Amino acid sequence: MNVIVFAAHPRMEQSKVNRTWLEKLKQTEGITVHDLYGAYPDKVIDTARERELLLAHDRIVFQFPFYWYSAPAFFKQWMEEVLESQWIMGPGGRGLSGKELVLAISTGSGADAYQAGGFQGFGMSEFTKPMQALAGLIGMKFLPSFVFHGAAGAPDEAVSRSAEDYVRHIMNPELDPRVRLMRAIRQQA
Repeated sequence: MNVIVFAAHPRMEQSKVNRTWLEKLKQTEGITVHDLYGAYPDKVIDTARERELLLAHDRIVFQFPFYWYSAPAFFKQWMEEVLESQWIMGPGGRGLSGKELVLAISTGSGADAYQAGGFQGFGMSEFTKPMQALAGLIGMKFLPSFVFHGAAGAPDEAVSRSAEDYVRHIMNPELDPRVRLMRAIRQQA
């Protein structure tokens, strides 16, 4: 399995969590790291290159901090240009069908804020519905997200541990719940 992480943080050098994650990812064999803000400081996106990267990998990870209930603006621009409807619905984008999509999100608030009755009012699954719908439209498998809550005040030890957990999460060959279910069924037979 080859994995690519499209990281989108407008101030990566100031982000303790996302920066630590990238450093750990870069040390891990089998993971390609693509820092979108670093690759495109002028915000002019090479859509052909980005599409080649998408098509060349089996598991695609979108890593970003949670900004106003979504991804940062440049990442949304990247999605609009790279995942343009004529491409994803036409012959070129069909190559994404069957690929896996994982989100890696950092939030400033704690986990208790992201649940029914919490400060944010909803769980992360509700907030990520547009990404889930996109994956479904393209024919990708939307896999469980990796979410690190409380990044704003997280101690260094927790951030380091999260980087290890993040790598294990996205490299897990059984991250797809359907794969785990089929394995359990085979073991029972």
